[in-house]
Amino acid sequence: MAEVVSVPPLLSGNLAFFFDLDGTLAEIKPHPDQVYIPAAVRTLLQKMSVMSDGALALISGRSMAELDKLATPFHFPLAGVHGAERRDINDKTHVVTLPAPLVKALQEELSSTLAQLPGTELESKGMAFALHYRQAPEAEEAIFLLAKTMTARYPELALQPGKCVVELKPLGINKGAAIRAFMQESPFKGRTPVFIGDDLTDEAGFKQVNAMGGLTIKVGAGDTVAQHRLANVRMVYHWLGKLTHHIEQQQKTETLRGEDYESLSGSL
Repeated sequence: MAEVVSVPPLLSGNLAFFFDLDGTLAEIKPHPDQVYIPAAVRTLLQKMSVMSDGALALISGRSMAELDKLATPFHFPLAGVHGAERRDINDKTHVVTLPAPLVKALQEELSSTLAQLPGTELESKGMAFALHYRQAPEAEEAIFLLAKTMTARYPELALQPGKCVVELKPLGINKGAAIRAFMQESPFKGRTPVFIGDDLTDEAGFKQVNAMGGLTIKVGAGDTVAQHRLANVRMVYHWLGKLTHHIEQQQKTETLRGEDYESLSGSL
């Protein structure tokens, strides 16, 4: 468990990039609708995507529709709702759903219960539900009890804790599985994965990338299986800028070497 700030190395080569969003590419805000990725960071992500032949994906608890809106005007491969919905490089979508009667029953019961907990908020994602209590930290115990009750009653559900949120999602869905699916497809296949995240929901992704021999980076404090740590979102921006410059210089050097080789071959 890494406990000190351990700045990740500047890598080069055939890399595949995976990014969480809230708390990683964007500062956490009091309400999810207030979150944004700065324009300069979005442009940097697009540059990294081009340099890696498109092997860059956003992996988030948010829906793919929200991720597209936050990444606009750019269009990346995505895994939304922790991987319950996924869009590959060819725009093919892969979606895991829950039975409609179960979704209806959950919507009604969760809405009714949260209405009795002022400051809490229910976010319905179609195949998953997020129980937010950032504005009502005193409701944490009640929220967890409610979520545990639902998973005990409906075995097709799994409980996923996060920062001031508990999510109910289809069993077997997590960010590690989403990354594994991407890594079996072009342009990710055969590359070294790099995953950056900040929350408990990212730990499954860290485990998967560690097992693949990749690089894992935890943002902020807390126990983690990630290999390295960056202190906050601003440090993520700083490191990504340095990494992009490093990769760019490496690629220029390789291009010049190739041109020198061609020139030498032509003169022989």
